[in-house]
Amino acid sequence: MTSAGHKALTTMFFVLLAMCATHSATTKAQDSSLLPRAIDHSRGGAARSACNEADRQSPAKDALRLVCPRTDTAIDEVAVGSTIVIGFVGGFVRRDDPRRPEVQFAALLRQRYPSALRVEVFANHDGKKALRQILRLLDSNDDGILRATEKEQARIIIYGHSWGGSQAVTLARQLARQGIRVLLTVQVDSVTKVCQSDSRIPANVARAINFYQAEGWLHGRSTIRAVDSEQTKILGNFRMTYKGHDINCDNYPWLVRVLTRPHHEIENDPRVWGQVGFLIDSELSGETSAVQSSWVSDSLFTK
Repeated sequence: MTSAGHKALTTMFFVLLAMCATHSATTKAQDSSLLPRAIDHSRGGAARSACNEADRQSPAKDALRLVCPRTDTAIDEVAVGSTIVIGFVGGFVRRDDPRRPEVQFAALLRQRYPSALRVEVFANHDGKKALRQILRLLDSNDDGILRATEKEQARIIIYGHSWGGSQAVTLARQLARQGIRVLLTVQVDSVTKVCQSDSRIPANVARAINFYQAEGWLHGRSTIRAVDSEQTKILGNFRMTYKGHDINCDNYPWLVRVLTRPHHEIENDPRVWGQVGFLIDSELSGETSAVQSSWVSDSLFTK
């Protein structure tokens, strides 16, 4: 075996080891009274848990602290058609794990826009379920046929971390085959899944952004490009660094923190979620024309 092949196998071994550790810890903890209660989607329970000052030590709350203040302010919901937001968790994480920022961010969006958004989170291996759900939601008259007018009214935002980032691009590509547009895709340290490509953003996506980190042996894709630059605006490929800037990752077991800490620091980084929240706000307010690729300060992401 070549040295390159040996390195690839070694990397894959540690990836699976870390992911299995995450899955095992999640499964064993489901019955623990120390964990937060299940998310109450109808009442924004996870959002309140994440933003509750009494939950000061929660890593998820720390990661979302830049988004929380916006949920506490009175806002007018924009007069737009219902927008669908799909999130994908990474690894073998459950779609409803309340400790994950992707899940709590979805709950915050439900609280902020209770009638303008339909927000759902899926495991990254449930891409087909996500696609079926989108098609069902777009079928406004429930006749089982997605007509051109229903496709034209589609307003879809997709985000994901790790394998979830790869699945986000794959879902966008599947929607392209259906002739359905996507407003925005967000990749957070996107890791390519087998038989997928997360670097080329399909032309049905209006805007796309990529956050990544290059530290440690497990890190995300550094560059995404548009298949058609006239149809898709790449807002940027923003590198995050955590040297001298540790992020709380206590929502993951110790083995994962030892093996892949930077990969989960970016997932728990409040700066990332603050910017994702800003982008979604801009989409719903119709102010996307004012958002340029320079909307975020490079110094913010490199210090």
